[in-house]
Amino acid sequence: MYRGAARGEAPGVMLLDGVHLVAEALAAGIGIRHVAVKTEAMNITEIGLLVDRLERSNAYVDMVSAAVMDALSPVQSSSSVVAIAERPSPSERHVYEDGPALVVLAVDVQDPGNVGAIVRVAEAGGATGFVAAGACADPFGWKALRGSMGSALRLPILVEPEPPRAIETAKRHGCRIVATTPRGGESPFDVDYTGPSAVLIGSEGPGLPPALVDAADRRVTIPMQTPVESLNAAVTSALIVYEARRQRTRH
Repeated sequence: MYRGAARGEAPGVMLLDGVHLVAEALAAGIGIRHVAVKTEAMNITEIGLLVDRLERSNAYVDMVSAAVMDALSPVQSSSSVVAIAERPSPSERHVYEDGPALVVLAVDVQDPGNVGAIVRVAEAGGATGFVAAGACADPFGWKALRGSMGSALRLPILVEPEPPRAIETAKRHGCRIVATTPRGGESPFDVDYTGPSAVLIGSEGPGLPPALVDAADRRVTIPMQTPVESLNAAVTSALIVYEARRQRTRH
């Protein structure tokens, strides 16, 4: 099951690698089905306390050898704790109806580390949810989970294979669609985000498809000094989310 979860081939579950993610899942009330703990790590106070909490939550805990852990953990230097947990499955209501929506809608962002980082900045900046659309990396894949540092276990996340449908859903919930584009848009600091808003973030290379940019209500471009032409998707997300936070806090 661990290898299948690491490859995204185990429906309904995700792999949590490392003490931090397992502890964050436990704190978030995520259902944890099975935990493997490296036997020699039990003399570490942090891990001993975590195992005690897991057992009190009725999670099934197995002590395993270093060789077994090497097979279960997907990272090159295996962790001391890995777990199989249930994937969160929030509804549209959780994403769009918790106050004025602020949703980061990523389209075709294929690097799982970038997806995880976007989820992390979205939660940190007060976004109400995240949507992984099109060919985005799985936000609940183990690499993205590590990148989000636990934010994916708390922030409501939807997965939508069809980007136009994701935009239609945001519009149905009253969101203004703000598309990021590398050039030709207005400054993101001149746009009003105090109302329900969905921010479209494009892929690492080509960015957003022209049809999605055309469907947006506003187009924004991060001002940059030459010769810099673009920013990392997570950095772009952070700048806009925190501008929205500044405006909403002021109001």
